[in-house]
Amino acid sequence: MKENNEKIAALTAYDYTFAKLMDKAGIDLLLIGDSAANVIAGRETTIPMTMDEMIYHSRAVVRGASNAFIVADMPFMSYQESREKALHNAGRLMKEGHVEGVKIEGGQEIAATVESITEIGIPVLGHLGLTPQSIHALGGYGVQATEKETAQQLRDDALALEDAGAFGIVFEEIPSGLAEEVTNSLSIPTIGIGAGNQCDGQILVAYDMLGMNEEFSPKFLREYSNLSGYIKEAVSQYCEDVKKGNYPSEKESFF
Repeated sequence: MKENNEKIAALTAYDYTFAKLMDKAGIDLLLIGDSAANVIAGRETTIPMTMDEMIYHSRAVVRGASNAFIVADMPFMSYQESREKALHNAGRLMKEGHVEGVKIEGGQEIAATVESITEIGIPVLGHLGLTPQSIHALGGYGVQATEKETAQQLRDDALALEDAGAFGIVFEEIPSGLAEEVTNSLSIPTIGIGAGNQCDGQILVAYDMLGMNEEFSPKFLREYSNLSGYIKEAVSQYCEDVKKGNYPSEKESFF
């Protein structure tokens, strides 16, 4: 798609129903994100996500999607401890979760691990910029690689991931000019989230772009619907109908 100048449309998915709908709508790539820790489990960060939880969500998504390329996040401490553990856990996501690739956060420090995983036939998607698993080290959420030194490090990290065999890289919350420059320097595609429109593709958290997270409105987010409003309205009407005895009606009852 990069070679053909065709943009890649990607979204997160965590369950069968949403995956099936997004797949039918023509999404190119579905990411089973460890962001499930936030939007599904209500946790403050992605750090508590476990391998077993990622496998559970992966199985559900795979059952719903038959066309999209499906990638799952490697959760915190599933790959940092050792290369052997990273290989084992990447294999679990493929073998037990039935996904088609894994995503790993980090640059040069995990390039050797990425190389080891790709060497055994597992596609790896990199992730640079704002890396949520390192949120405490980064000092919070915000735009990354804004200084000369950090921008150069991102360039070097991206090249290291490409050399290690990554099939693409997610750029999260970095200056658009830097994202464009690095995208043009790589032979592998980049997928942006808060990184401008010159990346080879874009990804958003599905719950955010559907307007289901009323407390989250970063600058890069475009809401394509207001499902939170529709859902609350529908549930409110249901409650009213039940309490007034209007549901179920005679038509909706068995005799």
